[in-house]
Amino acid sequence: MDFKGRSVAVTGAGKGIGRATVQRFVEDGAEVVALSRSQADLDAVKAEFGCRTIAVDLADAAATRRAALDMLPVDYLVNCAGTTDLQSVLDTTPEVFQHIMSVNALAPLILSQEYARERIAAGKSGAIVNVSSIASFIGFADHAAYCASKGALDGLTRVMANEFGRQGIRVNGVHPVVTLTPMAIKAWSDPAKSDPMLARIPQGRFVEPGEVAAVIAYLLSDDASMINGIDMPVDGGFLIN
Repeated sequence: MDFKGRSVAVTGAGKGIGRATVQRFVEDGAEVVALSRSQADLDAVKAEFGCRTIAVDLADAAATRRAALDMLPVDYLVNCAGTTDLQSVLDTTPEVFQHIMSVNALAPLILSQEYARERIAAGKSGAIVNVSSIASFIGFADHAAYCASKGALDGLTRVMANEFGRQGIRVNGVHPVVTLTPMAIKAWSDPAKSDPMLARIPQGRFVEPGEVAAVIAYLLSDDASMINGIDMPVDGGFLIN
């Protein structure tokens, strides 16, 4: 897909799906604004891909809004940053719940608000992709706050698709299964943990970050001009079982 002459802001750009998304859009000719909490990760991304970078802790709502204004104007927005902390429902603390909700749901809301305000004021169309998870559909044990946050993000995606779609801005979600980022490779290295998940995936493997980035690129592209408000699984068929 050709994104020459267009610009994309990507959160969570330092690692995993976010970094793969940066790479994909740079290869497709876009100018990329990369946002991440880690300055070291941003320095590495800038050195490799030459994109503009913004360091921000998305758990801080005020800092998130400042970063959102700093990233503008851009043609497209990818809300990819996410965090988790494994706790059961009985063990979930208010502090952990609030932190995960702030990063995974509130930050995408704030970024999308400022992005949409700028596009609407300029009389321009656009598109947003929110990176959710199959965890918004499945009640995984010990993922209470994470599942709740991704469910909240899905609700926001649908409302934004309804409201922003009337202003020419499409909004869609992607829902990966376990994605083989460095952190996930370590977390899922134990066959006792990974084998039951893999057995449920007809394709018999977890997803690569670049495969998620490819779906994100499609949903932002003109080829997806009538796709708005969907939950797109990238899961090898996990959800059909």
